Amino acid sequence: MSTEDDRHKAKMQKIKAARDKMMETRQGEKGLVIVHTGPGKGKSSSGFGMILRCIAHGMPCAVVQFIKGAWDTGERRLLTENFSELCQFYAMGEGFTWETQDKARDIAAARAGWGKAKELIRDESIRMVLLDEINIALRYEYLDIDEVVAFLRDEKPPMTHVVLTGRNAKEPLIELADLVTEMAVVKHPFRAGIKAQAGVEF
Repeated sequence: MSTEDDRHKAKMQKIKAARDKMMETRQGEKGLVIVHTGPGKGKSSSGFGMILRCIAHGMPCAVVQFIKGAWDTGERRLLTENFSELCQFYAMGEGFTWETQDKARDIAAARAGWGKAKELIRDESIRMVLLDEINIALRYEYLDIDEVVAFLRDEKPPMTHVVLTGRNAKEPLIELADLVTEMAVVKHPFRAGIKAQAGVEF
């Protein structure tokens, strides 16, 4: 073995020893509040990836869509047609607010979605609930951020994971969350005149 190989092996052994030591102190489990936010693409996609992991582990889960409910998305088709026994799916929204142009209707849809979300989260047999694009409903104040935070803090069962997606997550939600990821925009095809495409955006 060359000297370079020896150095690499020694370096990896040190890293492994440090990682093993760190992992010994990480034994706890709890239901997490997870926020995917930021202007970049991938917030909902990441949330749906977690839902698919739950399904692969045989864990009951649920999705409530707050905005994209009017869309025929690939995620919705996949989950409702193939995994309905493990994943409940509720499309509550009617589109982005500039599409409906009816604030009262948007508020009613958001509140109905939040009511369904609370029912699902309270059900301790459901291990993960994805609240897709709820941050948009919170941003427009269709829902009360203090009510949402208080519910997640006080009523979420200890082992239930809740994932909240959408840009512009409010600070009280970020403070409450156990895991927050902010998606950044580096480059997006929409800026070059490319429309949203099946399999990529929906």
